[in-house]
Amino acid sequence: MHLPTLMLRFSLFTLTAISCLQPAMAQRKKEKKAQAKANATTEANLRRHIGILAADSLEGRRTGTPGEEKAVAYIESYYRQLGIPGAAQGSYRQPFVVDEGKVCAPSVSCTLNDEQLRLQEHFFPLAWSASGAVEGAASVALRESGSPWWIDLKEEMEANANNPHFLAEQWLRDQAKAAATKGATALLVYNSGSKDDGIKFNGKDRSDAVAIPVIYFTKKAVEQLKISDDATLQVQARVAFEGKQRNGINVAALINNNASQTIILGAHLDHLGYGEDANSRHTGEAAIHNGADDNASGTAAVLELARILKEKKDLPFNILLLHFSGEELGLYGSKYFTDHPLTNLKEVNYMINLDMVGRLNDSSRALTIGGIGTSPAWGKLLQLDSQKDFLVKIDSSGTGPSDHTSFYRKDMPVLFFFTGLHTDYHKPSDDAQRINYKGTTDIVNYIVRIVGNTPAQEKLAFTKTREQQMGTGRFRVSIGIMPDYTFSGQGVKADGVIDGRPAQKAGIQAGDVIIQLGDHLITSVETYMQALNRFEKGQSTTVTIKRGNDIREFPISF
Repeated sequence: MHLPTLMLRFSLFTLTAISCLQPAMAQRKKEKKAQAKANATTEANLRRHIGILAADSLEGRRTGTPGEEKAVAYIESYYRQLGIPGAAQGSYRQPFVVDEGKVCAPSVSCTLNDEQLRLQEHFFPLAWSASGAVEGAASVALRESGSPWWIDLKEEMEANANNPHFLAEQWLRDQAKAAATKGATALLVYNSGSKDDGIKFNGKDRSDAVAIPVIYFTKKAVEQLKISDDATLQVQARVAFEGKQRNGINVAALINNNASQTIILGAHLDHLGYGEDANSRHTGEAAIHNGADDNASGTAAVLELARILKEKKDLPFNILLLHFSGEELGLYGSKYFTDHPLTNLKEVNYMINLDMVGRLNDSSRALTIGGIGTSPAWGKLLQLDSQKDFLVKIDSSGTGPSDHTSFYRKDMPVLFFFTGLHTDYHKPSDDAQRINYKGTTDIVNYIVRIVGNTPAQEKLAFTKTREQQMGTGRFRVSIGIMPDYTFSGQGVKADGVIDGRPAQKAGIQAGDVIIQLGDHLITSVETYMQALNRFEKGQSTTVTIKRGNDIREFPISF
C-alpha cells in the first residue's frame, strides 16, 4: 500500500470520528448549560426562602408565635404558587396543641401583715399545691390546727448537706401531706439558711396536688418582712392555676401522581424565638434567634425539592411535603403527624428529613447521612461507592435529635441529611448570610437523584437499628431511654430503650412510664433530670415503672 493512500484513509477516518463525536459533545455541553441554569434558579430560590424565613420580622419562628404563623403563611403561599394542593383535606395546615402544664392564674396573690407581695419576686405556690384561699394569723414557732403552718428549710438543708439524694421539694411534699392530716390549713415555706434549696415553680410537674395550699417565700421576702422563728404574720393569699398551651402548626402539601406509594420529604420550620424555652446556647441578653441553618435551610430545601419534583411528570410516586412545628420542644409536630397521619403510612415507601443542611464546608464537603441502617436498599440508592460530590459520613441509626425519629418509630425507612454543628448553633448568630447556598443546592440535587433512582413498585424493606443516645452530657449517669417529651401524664415515658444500657438490662420497655428512681419521685422530665444527677456510675437502685395499669419495680445499676 502506498503511503499517500494510507494517509488519505486515516484522514477520512479521523474526520468521520470527529463528526460523530460532535453531536455528543454538543449534547453534553447543552446539558451542562441547562444544569448550570437550573442550579442558578435553585440557589436563587434558596437564598430568597431562607432570607424570608430567617428575617428578624419572624422573631425566631418559636412554636405558637406570630413569627411562626408568618413562616407557615409563606410556605403555604409558595405551594399555592407551585400549584401543589394542601394534604390536610385540601388545607395545608395540621394544627396541634403543645401541653406545657400549668401556670399561676391571674388571681394568685399574697399579703403578709397587709403588705402586698409580688409573684415570683417575693413568693410563688408550688406546682403540686392545692388551690384555694389562705387566711389567718400564723406564728412561725407555733403550729395549731385550723391555721397556716410555717416551715424553715434551713435545718433540713444543713442536715442533708452531704446527702446527694436529698431533694428539698420532695421532702416538702411529705411535710405538706403530714401537716394536712394534723389540721394545717396551708404550709408556708421559707429558707433562712445560706444553702440553696433549688426550689422553683415547675409547671410541668403533673403529680397529684396535696390537700392544702403550699406557698414558698423567697430570700427577698424573708429579708424584707423579717420572717423568722419569733415572728407572727397575718396571711392572706389565694392559690389558683390554669393550663398552659401553645398551638403548633404542621404544613403538609401533596404532589399527587395517583401512585400506589408515597415518598415523604420533611423538615421542621420552627426555631427558638428569643430563647424563652431554655434551649439557647446564648448567654447574653435576650435576642432573636433567626435559625437560618436550623432549620430555614431544610425548610427551603424541601420547598425547592417540591418545585423540581412537581415538573417530573413520569415520577411513579406521590410526594408528601411536610414542615413540622415543635421540633425544638421535643419532636412535637412530627410525632403528632405520625399519630394522626394525613396519608396511609403503610403506603409510604420512605421518609427523608432535612435538618441543618446549610453549612456544607467547601473544603471537606462533609455531609452526614443518618438512617442508613433502616433499609438494606439505602447503600445502592445513595450510590456511595461512586459518590464524588460529597464526603459522606454515614450513621446507621434511625433515631436522633430530629423529626425522622418519629417516622422510624412507625417502622419506616428514613434518611437524615445534616451538614454538621457549628459555633452559631442555637445562637442569635445563625443568620442567612452564613449559609452556603451552592452547597445546599448540591444537596437538593443529590436528593432529587435518590428519588429518581428509587425503583417503582418496589417498597424499601425496613430494618431496626440501634437507638441513638441523646442529651446525656448533662447527667452524671444515664439509664438509656429516649424520653417522650410530648407525654402529658405524670412521670417520664420511654419512647425508646437503648440496647445494652441499664434500662434495657433492667427490663424496661418502650412505652413504660418511669414514676420513681430510687427514693426520687419522677413527676416530669425536669424531676427525672434532677434524680439522674443524684447518682454516680457504679451505683445501684430501683426503678418503678407503670406499664399499662400495672406498677412494676426493677433493680437497676448505672
